[in-house]
Amino acid sequence: MSAARVGVVTFPGTLDDQDAARAVRHAGGEAVPLWHADTDLKGVDALFLPGGFSYGDYLRCGAISRFAPLMGEVVRAAGAGLPVLGTCNGFQILCEAHLLPGALVRNGGLHYVCRDQRLRIESTDTPWTSGYTAGQEVVIPIKHGEGRYVAAPDTIDALEAGGQVVVRYLGNPNGSLNDIAGIRNEAGNVVGLMPHPEHAVEDLTGGPGTDGLGFFTSILKKLVNA
Repeated sequence: MSAARVGVVTFPGTLDDQDAARAVRHAGGEAVPLWHADTDLKGVDALFLPGGFSYGDYLRCGAISRFAPLMGEVVRAAGAGLPVLGTCNGFQILCEAHLLPGALVRNGGLHYVCRDQRLRIESTDTPWTSGYTAGQEVVIPIKHGEGRYVAAPDTIDALEAGGQVVVRYLGNPNGSLNDIAGIRNEAGNVVGLMPHPEHAVEDLTGGPGTDGLGFFTSILKKLVNA
């Protein structure tokens, strides 16, 4: 059986695409590079929008990348059920593209944060988190200056009531409302989070170890069994 194909999107200023591709391969998948100016998704089975500083974070983080030619295909494919994960800048782009509600703004205190962060997995009802258990605590790195999740009160209420909060901070590092570190769309196929699971997939790097690997093994298992 051929390996599941996970597209890894690169925008000008993306810097975690190679880490993301390596994480996909480490979990047993095939990483397919996709450039922001591409006009097709090359038949991938899932998509990863990695972190970085696309277009230098001008205007707002992700605001320019949202108009990349490839994003039109991403929006259409996500609407048809394609699994999509965005981390850090990828999360910001998903919000700017209205694939996820809310926005990511400057951290509380206006300081850049870079550290291993304790989190709690709140929802396993996504193809990206099905390998975890609800309530499981993990440690995954964060590195961002605009990671404070905000949304209108009724949006926050809807996310909480609908079980759409996927990951929550334990010890809020940036002032995110309700300690939200990651969310999903109503269908569950699109997930965005500020932490970087691609930086926590093997013990070789020390620190958080392999707590982030479950995001990649979860999607690959889901695709193989689909």
